[in-house]
Amino acid sequence: MSTATTETVDTQSDLAVEEEEKKQGRFAALWLQHYDLVILPGIIIILLLALLLYIGTRELDTIEQRVLAPDNLASLLGQHLWLAALSTILVLVIAVPLGILLSRRAARRIQGPVLAIGGFGQALPPFGVLLLMAFAFDFGVTTAVIGLTLAALLPVLRNTVIGLQQVDQSLIEAARGMGMSSRQTLFRVEVPLAVPVIVAGLRVALVLNVGTATLASYIGAGGLGELVQQALRLNRINVLLVAGAIIATVALLIDWLAGVAERIVVTRSG
Repeated sequence: MSTATTETVDTQSDLAVEEEEKKQGRFAALWLQHYDLVILPGIIIILLLALLLYIGTRELDTIEQRVLAPDNLASLLGQHLWLAALSTILVLVIAVPLGILLSRRAARRIQGPVLAIGGFGQALPPFGVLLLMAFAFDFGVTTAVIGLTLAALLPVLRNTVIGLQQVDQSLIEAARGMGMSSRQTLFRVEVPLAVPVIVAGLRVALVLNVGTATLASYIGAGGLGELVQQALRLNRINVLLVAGAIIATVALLIDWLAGVAERIVVTRSG
């Protein structure tokens, strides 16, 4: 074999090695960035399998069978998701416009007090807030949604303000130099750049609502908290364990879906 041929083979081999190292490097980088989105579904599957195994090895009495019937579980799950979704939508509708207003220079003086009030509201026990609102107004879905909205308002409000304030001032000046008005600069430059931070706050609010919605059953709003109440009233430990597993699974699944949406938004914005 000639020297030129040997050098060509060596070069091709080196290129193949470099390409393989690049692929491994990209895979390692992707794994470090998104490993939680891969692990979390595994945890959810393990939890569901453990739940099915537990139910399958227990002799349920007629009361437990009625409470854990698929149609009853599906109804309570639907109520739970409806409460969480509706309150999260209200959080988004209220917190984002308010955060935009608070991020403007004219409102900087009241920004601190408003965020402080929001922090105080979030620090209050959600169960106590829901009960007080129920006795002050009325029991039911409407009061539960209002309570859940107030409990999850701060993360989106704070992230909206922070996200807009972190936008590079040179980009804003460049947009204004191109002839954009303040309104155009806000919606074409500032808000798109702040979206990843806002979505991160929305993810926190969504997970908070899913967890806090369990308490809504105590004011007659339904949801998966009904399973916990039924387990305690009927003194059925099997129902209580199943209720806890279902609530945990739903919370993890919602967190995973919100995490996927957040990564997509961040990737497109980046």
